[in-house]
Amino acid sequence: MAIPLLEELSRPKRLIADKAYDALSLRRWLKRRRIRAVIPSLATRTFPFPFDRRAYKRRNVIERMWGRLKNWRRIATRYDCLARNYLASLALVSIVIAWT
Repeated sequence: MAIPLLEELSRPKRLIADKAYDALSLRRWLKRRRIRAVIPSLATRTFPFPFDRRAYKRRNVIERMWGRLKNWRRIATRYDCLARNYLASLALVSIVIAWT
């Protein structure tokens, strides 16, 4: 499902993802669109693909942010039916998290 989701976005410079997205089909798709793949190779690959380790480490900041947001039950369980209400909840919780 990564490719249909990415097709809806404007073209980024790079895609930072974890090992679960290490698929040749995704890598080829990214290469055709000139998007740099920052995806570590699976341990089972005989020839691992090179990737930017510094950019991959910055991914941790986003992971920690989502971890903090998921501590709020309303965000983690997505009680809001409308997207605008969910985004408003995200904004409110983000403000509270940044404030503390």
